[in-house]
Amino acid sequence: MPSEIAVEKKKLKNPPLQLHYLGDRVLRQPAKRITKVDDETRQLIREMLQTMYSNDGIGLAAPQVGINKQLIVIDCEPDNPANPPLVLINPTIKQVSREICSAQEGCLSIPGVYMDVKRPEVVEVAYKDENGRPQTLKATDLLGRCIQHEMDHLNGVVFVDRVDNSLTLAQELSKNGFSYQAVKPVA
Repeated sequence: MPSEIAVEKKKLKNPPLQLHYLGDRVLRQPAKRITKVDDETRQLIREMLQTMYSNDGIGLAAPQVGINKQLIVIDCEPDNPANPPLVLINPTIKQVSREICSAQEGCLSIPGVYMDVKRPEVVEVAYKDENGRPQTLKATDLLGRCIQHEMDHLNGVVFVDRVDNSLTLAQELSKNGFSYQAVKPVA
């Protein structure tokens, strides 16, 4: 269910929210459920979308902007004004496929680092939209991967925690000014 929240897909000189980067404690805290979807929530959604577009992102989770809430915005087609973004409030994974695929991921909280990550090919997620209505979505390809990546943020996990090749990861992080010490491998 695409979002009805209208935000111009453009870069702002001063995006409304500040990104947090790998090593910041805020990225490691589990996000809290949103109890009431109201105008304040919708304003936060607008600001998250503006911040995401301003930083050339296709997904953003509230913890990445220092807000400890279970809220995700996604737009896999940021250059297509006709394609509305997706808003997921309190998302939960209902089902994942047995098929695993590997693809390169990056993250606004770890700029410049792109690594292969293995994830289920298909994910089914239940969530509330920006009006508080329950929704279910089955996603594959880039959208499925993006949902899983952003949902990790809600659990204090960043994509580098899922990278198998620790040597290459350490080199990439170092090259981009990040410490390998900030990685918390997921079993």
